[in-house]
Amino acid sequence: MLAEHQVRQYHEEGYLFLPETFTAEEVAVLRSEAEAIYRQQRPEVWREKSGAPRTAFAAHTYNEAHALLAHHPRMIRPIEQLFGEQVYMHQYKINAKASFTGDVWQWHQDYGTWARDDGMPEPRAMNIAVFLDEVMPINGPLMLVPRSHTQGVLTAEHDISTTSYPLWTLDEDMVTKLVEQGGIVAPTGAPGGLLLFHGNLVHGSAGNITPYPRKIVYLTLNAVSNAIRKPTRPEWIAHTDFTPIVATDEAALTRYAQRFRQAAE
Repeated sequence: MLAEHQVRQYHEEGYLFLPETFTAEEVAVLRSEAEAIYRQQRPEVWREKSGAPRTAFAAHTYNEAHALLAHHPRMIRPIEQLFGEQVYMHQYKINAKASFTGDVWQWHQDYGTWARDDGMPEPRAMNIAVFLDEVMPINGPLMLVPRSHTQGVLTAEHDISTTSYPLWTLDEDMVTKLVEQGGIVAPTGAPGGLLLFHGNLVHGSAGNITPYPRKIVYLTLNAVSNAIRKPTRPEWIAHTDFTPIVATDEAALTRYAQRFRQAAE
């Protein structure tokens, strides 16, 4: 459970970073499985224009390790605490910033997409990010604009050309004004770090031209009462199963990681 000062920071700043939430053993199996998923040819795996992996959707539906993460109490309980109700999985994706070729994610708000493309009534969903690699200032960390979530849903344009992933993006003047008010932060740290941020928090990331890859798992958890109304995207991008998530026991992912390691030895 989150402490009172953590809840306060989330509401005031729009984000909360919890370093070393998952162990090296847990992260190792999630990273290994993510790399195996990226090698698959399936519609859920999207690639950069260069051919490098960009994101893998719905991995929790076809990979056991990621299914366990999707139900992990370290992911589920803090969001239930903040929303005051049960949550369901709106989206699950593993984003990659491949070494040398990882492309940008333009400045945007996630709720802008969820509202426009999925018919989500309110910003009572959020992304929870788990670092699978070390996230450094140099390898395309996620950049956040603190307190920008207080501005509501901002005017956006549907960018379908900059990268391989269409996104509702913000113009430079808007981002400049928001940064003048709140600045920019870029949480960095070792694999296993956990980042929560509000659905309206403005964020983006630069490309990665370093030799260091940067993979992050994103769970989008939505309050059950806030289920989407008019989905336009495939089921594996915006889920329409609104069943509340039942958390696993605390050690389930650790046990799986141990079995995985023993099988590989």
